[in-house]
Amino acid sequence: MKFEENLKKNKFNLPKAADPVGSYVATKEVGKILYISGQISMDASGNLIKGKLGKNLTTEEGYEAAARCALSIISQAKKHLSNDLSKIKNCIKLTGFVNSTDDFTDQPKVINGASDTIAKVFDDNGMHARAAVSTNSLPLGVAVEVDAIFELN
Repeated sequence: MKFEENLKKNKFNLPKAADPVGSYVATKEVGKILYISGQISMDASGNLIKGKLGKNLTTEEGYEAAARCALSIISQAKKHLSNDLSKIKNCIKLTGFVNSTDDFTDQPKVINGASDTIAKVFDDNGMHARAAVSTNSLPLGVAVEVDAIFELN
């Protein structure tokens, strides 16, 4: 399980896959495509990473928040796939939402936190298409939310 080895090599500890808090599912498999619902930024202790980029959070703090979102994405995928990440063939796309001020323009640098984390775990299979979108608010006041689409073997 190369992907599991990459988690250990990078000292990534996956959080517990959170249950949905609304009228949706955390994951949805359609054919060989696995959709992961948006994962919000939470630190290693499970506390929400709240704030607005360009106001009270730096780009570096946003990067770390996005990296945490990616770990939650991997955790959701692992739970859906009965703890077998080797069932993942590729990451197809990430969409990242950044809670930011009107004049903040480093959304791509923030979402690199999620992209870099996915690439470190899934190597070339982690290279993906992406969108990095600014928003004036996110659920619960979090800094970042990221969703994902994976291709399965």
